[in-house]
Amino acid sequence: MNSRNSRIGMRLFAVYLLLYGGFVLLNTFSPTTMEATPIEGINVAILYGFVLIVSAIVLALLYGLLCTKEGDEQ
Repeated sequence: MNSRNSRIGMRLFAVYLLLYGGFVLLNTFSPTTMEATPIEGINVAILYGFVLIVSAIVLALLYGLLCTKEGDEQ
């Protein structure tokens, strides 16, 4: 069970790492894109930051659901 949970955790971590890596690369190589204001004067950097926060919460909840203890499943 622990190795299964570890695999799930690493996969979800890889998903978040890709999201965060995209944020860093976008900031590094296209800072003018991050300054764009697509929604009501809120720039892309702020929007992307909120997406990162929400995705971290969603991935944590998903991990909690997927890593149920044996016997807890219905």
